[in-house]
Amino acid sequence: VWIFGYGSLVWRPGFEFTSRKVGFIRGYSRRFWQGDTFHRGSEKMPGRVVTLLEDCGACTWGVAYEVRGEQIAASLEYLNMREAVLGGYDTKLVKFHPQEKDAEEPILALVYIATPQNPSYLGPASEEDIAAQIIVSSGCAGHNIEYLLRLADFMRYFCPQAEDKHLFSIEEALISILPCLYYTEESLEDT
Repeated sequence: VWIFGYGSLVWRPGFEFTSRKVGFIRGYSRRFWQGDTFHRGSEKMPGRVVTLLEDCGACTWGVAYEVRGEQIAASLEYLNMREAVLGGYDTKLVKFHPQEKDAEEPILALVYIATPQNPSYLGPASEEDIAAQIIVSSGCAGHNIEYLLRLADFMRYFCPQAEDKHLFSIEEALISILPCLYYTEESLEDT
């Protein structure tokens, strides 16, 4: 079984796997439209994490993990709790295209997608509003800022040829807000 990750799974799968491949799926774009009240946020301050939006002309880069034998049941049980129960994501099968030059046919992979029907779905907002929400959110897996920056780093280092305007514009908005926060905190400490 192959499992495709496009958010925190790219750097923190949390399950054992046999192999991993960087690549993409077609027909979807990544969006910070899913709320998170556990991993990267709280009930009072939901974080923002990514989901996929059907978009026929787009492609989303990420990592596919191959799980075999006893890894299958353990990984699916873990992901069902992490993504479906705690996250509100549904599963779909997609065609994954490995980045490798010698890759043959696309690989059928399982992917978790949060739909507008789940209670944690937040939907669209401006890049500035999403960045502002990310800045103030933190959950049991860490700060929401870490989630955004790790995902942007993954794209920069493993998929430098790919474009993800939504992701990078939110990162840019976050960076433009952060110096103001640091300046304000330092100013308060000096007084």
